[in-house]
Amino acid sequence: MVEITLRKVRYTYPGATEPTLKGINLELSEGKITSLLGPSGEGKTTVLKIIAGFMRPEEGDVLFDGESVLDIPPEERGLGIVFQNYALFPHMNVFQNVAFGLRMRGKRGTEVEKRVKDVLDLVGLKGMEKRYPKELSGGQQQRLALARALAPEPQVLLLDEPLSALDAALRGELRSEIRRIQREVGLTTLYITHDQSEALFLSDRVALLMNGKVVQVGAPEEVYLKPENLEVARFLEVNNLFEGEVSEIRESGVRVLLNCDDGVEIVGGGNGFKVGEKVVVGIRPFHIDLNPSPKTAKNILSVELVDVKFTGRDYILTLRNQELVFTARATPMEYERIKDPLLRGGRIKIHLPEDKILLYKKAD
Repeated sequence: MVEITLRKVRYTYPGATEPTLKGINLELSEGKITSLLGPSGEGKTTVLKIIAGFMRPEEGDVLFDGESVLDIPPEERGLGIVFQNYALFPHMNVFQNVAFGLRMRGKRGTEVEKRVKDVLDLVGLKGMEKRYPKELSGGQQQRLALARALAPEPQVLLLDEPLSALDAALRGELRSEIRRIQREVGLTTLYITHDQSEALFLSDRVALLMNGKVVQVGAPEEVYLKPENLEVARFLEVNNLFEGEVSEIRESGVRVLLNCDDGVEIVGGGNGFKVGEKVVVGIRPFHIDLNPSPKTAKNILSVELVDVKFTGRDYILTLRNQELVFTARATPMEYERIKDPLLRGGRIKIHLPEDKILLYKKAD
């Protein structure tokens, strides 16, 4: 296992007017799984290829345990790689696909047989040694690609959107398997994805790559619940974002006047704001309190129901107060408590908890 560090890595594709990577810094902790998350086309796979040695940065460095590997070829970096299309050998059966990397490293006989057996057991393909890739389901092909990557006992595992070609149900099953296998083997792992649910579920740490830079790195809960700027909040689907104006700065927080018929002033935390400054207030749907205590005095709004949808697990409510339209989520029990007045065309009070409010400068 190794720790990987990218320092000020910059890369521009031939013919491009702008660099894809603009001096990024990134650390992959030893034995942990780090997801590189971001919109499509932002250079996530470019980062993977630079770590693998398939591409060389025009500036910056890639370090394994503090030592530069820029002059070390890919085959000597101790990597296991699973690409988006799996890149399996169609003319080889399962056993031969997994054994290929071992034989390229000079392994023979019972040593190969034992390692292939162990890896196939690990990924759940025991008994399928004689099948060919075309005889496997999409999920089984993904497992085979993972087995082939793990067979030579690499120091680092690189996964380039390995689940993107699978249906939703199978993705859910296999991401659990990837998480289990990674923790069992304990490899330093980079997982490339544009799917935030995958990144949050799988990772020890999440790094967000946007506009050629790593803009936020942290534990999944931290990145998801506390996006550092408005661009990240929008990418991470903070559904409720409203423009307002700072009306007062207090030690307890910032007061923001929103455009609604109650003239409500939202109170939230935040530093570096000025009175009169235009800002954006954000809150996630599941943080909206649909049954506030009568004693709650701050951040209370009166809303009417615009729409309701049932997902099978909860209800998605569209609520309105003049120009403000909120998306909220309610459990079946919560919805039972509030549905009668809403469905009769009445209004209810909602509460936006101060500690759940996100506050950004509009210029962001």
